[in-house]
Amino acid sequence: MAEPQAMTSAREYETIYVLKPDAGKATSESIGARVLDVISKQHGALTRVENWGYRKLAYPVRKHGRGVYVYLKYVGDGALVSELERNLRLQDAVLKFQTVKISNAAVPASAKPDEIEFEHLDVVEDTEPEDSVAKTLGLEGDIRDDFRAESVDNDLDEAEPDAEREGESE
Repeated sequence: MAEPQAMTSAREYETIYVLKPDAGKATSESIGARVLDVISKQHGALTRVENWGYRKLAYPVRKHGRGVYVYLKYVGDGALVSELERNLRLQDAVLKFQTVKISNAAVPASAKPDEIEFEHLDVVEDTEPEDSVAKTLGLEGDIRDDFRAESVDNDLDEAEPDAEREGESE
């Protein structure tokens, strides 16, 4: 009796969560298993899972400039969303998450089996080194190096005439 009532209040949601870039395969698989467990216990249905891969974050989160983005699309009620977010909050490997309600209408859960598999990406070296604080503030880099080079050349130019004068007086 409770199940038909849950389906009438079922809505479609999407959640994106960001994992630490150094999260291992075991960690990402355990988080995926926990997500599936929460959705099944709350009588929801997972309709799509996408691994968006390593991406640069808009701002550093817990001293990480990059993260692994995972997209979930599912059907359920508000209790499912709150329980899923509670479980994501408890995971140390999850940096951030965001849930959005897509539609109010009850949507039948139809998903292909290949669309609901959690994938793992191996850790890849950053191709772009992260900027240091000094470089961000403009204390390092091309502009400061050019300025220092000019001032050193000027100091040498001023020192040479003094050396010539000393040589002439002897």
